[in-house]
Amino acid sequence: MTRIADIMTRSIAVVQRDETLQTAAVRMRDLDVGALPVVDGGALAGMVTDRDIAIRGVAEGMIPQEALVSDVMTEAVRWCLDSDTVEQVLAQMGDEQVRRLAVLDAENQIVGIVSLADLATKQSAHTDDALREISSPDR
Repeated sequence: MTRIADIMTRSIAVVQRDETLQTAAVRMRDLDVGALPVVDGGALAGMVTDRDIAIRGVAEGMIPQEALVSDVMTEAVRWCLDSDTVEQVLAQMGDEQVRRLAVLDAENQIVGIVSLADLATKQSAHTDDALREISSPDR
């Protein structure tokens, strides 16, 4: 069985919850990513996406150089363990309707991120069911 540790993206950038939206946006631009795990010290505190910055921040009138990541991030972050199987993670993504998960190790430290694209391109599991569930209207 393939474990998430075998296919996840390991070299990830994070953003601190007290950094500005501009800092997060610049980091996303420079790395060509649309989401960053948010940490508080070293602990996973949430996730922030380019959409969070645009919709929850800028569209609401926040000033990117002043507003903090904590103002727009999603705190109820979804995660999996690096020891989880691909099948477990695909089911979790479908159930929770998310396209990416932070990956934690046995000590609950963030060690990577796994996306639906990783699952579709780096291994042979069938991602069509998960994509269908993720894309379904909220239950």
